[in-house]
Amino acid sequence: MATAHPPSRPPDGVRARVGRSVYLAPVVITMVVAAAAALFAGSYCLAMAKPTPHRMPIGVIGASARGAELVTALERGMGTTLDVRRLADLEAARRAVERQEVFAVLRPEGGGARLDVIGAAGASVARLLEEAGPRAGRAVGIPVTVVDVKPLQRTDPQGLAIFYISLAAVITGFVGAIQLSVHGRALRPAERIAFTLGYGMLGGFAIAAAVDWGLDVLDLPFPISWTVLSLTMATSGMVFTMFNTLVGRWAMLPTWGLMVILGNPSSGGAVSWPLLPQPYGAIGRWLPPGASVNAQHNAIYFGHDQSLQPFLALTGWLLVSIAVFWAWRDRHPGGRPATASA
Repeated sequence: MATAHPPSRPPDGVRARVGRSVYLAPVVITMVVAAAAALFAGSYCLAMAKPTPHRMPIGVIGASARGAELVTALERGMGTTLDVRRLADLEAARRAVERQEVFAVLRPEGGGARLDVIGAAGASVARLLEEAGPRAGRAVGIPVTVVDVKPLQRTDPQGLAIFYISLAAVITGFVGAIQLSVHGRALRPAERIAFTLGYGMLGGFAIAAAVDWGLDVLDLPFPISWTVLSLTMATSGMVFTMFNTLVGRWAMLPTWGLMVILGNPSSGGAVSWPLLPQPYGAIGRWLPPGASVNAQHNAIYFGHDQSLQPFLALTGWLLVSIAVFWAWRDRHPGGRPATASA
């Protein structure tokens, strides 16, 4: 009987030549870029191409059989189950709207019903309800009047400007950190953190000034909006710096995955959270892009009831990134000896 031979392996010299080949890194990068392109397109299409409501909270004033029929018709027409919250009166409805606890309020009015939508709470949700409300009313024989009680600013009728300025802060934030890693390689750890915070503050001011004072696209509460944009840029930059410390030259991969492929589609900026598929709707507000959109959105339209959650999320990511970078700063590819002159 023939003796079995172990599978042949390439000689050590071949493996060594492959490892030293000038084509190895370009081939790997080619494959990674192709995969990243597919993930990028797929993530955005999955999240935003076909918005579908998921347990949308809606306030209802009063209780009647006709009102229940109208809610059922709304659910049937929208293809979802609404999260119905009973409200005692108009004052309770006003508080629920200001706290963003509901995306619409349904109440009896005359011989029909009135559906108050809140465009500022989510333009995509408001548009969906503006179409679904009258259609549901016709289905059950109840005339429905739709009123936007908190519309978007006239210069931003689609509600996308907040998403765009937050996206700009996220992208330029980690691009700035990439440039510091290339052109500011000799920076010491404390200097790198200081420059990241510095370009975050300056860049946040530049974005806010451009869209408010320069283009008049958004009427911003300037100090808060500047703070949010600066915090977003600095956080994005430190996230890259953290990954650069942990995985070296491949830091762009986890940064792009976290901030762009996952973070931006789930931010709620282009499509409101109730219309996003899971897990986007659940995790988006805890990632830096979603926290930035949420904080900016609250500051502009709901300043009297500003939530701390998005600021805590942004600050948490910033501090964790700084702490990880500082703890493993000796692994960062930059820096210079302590005795070197500036």
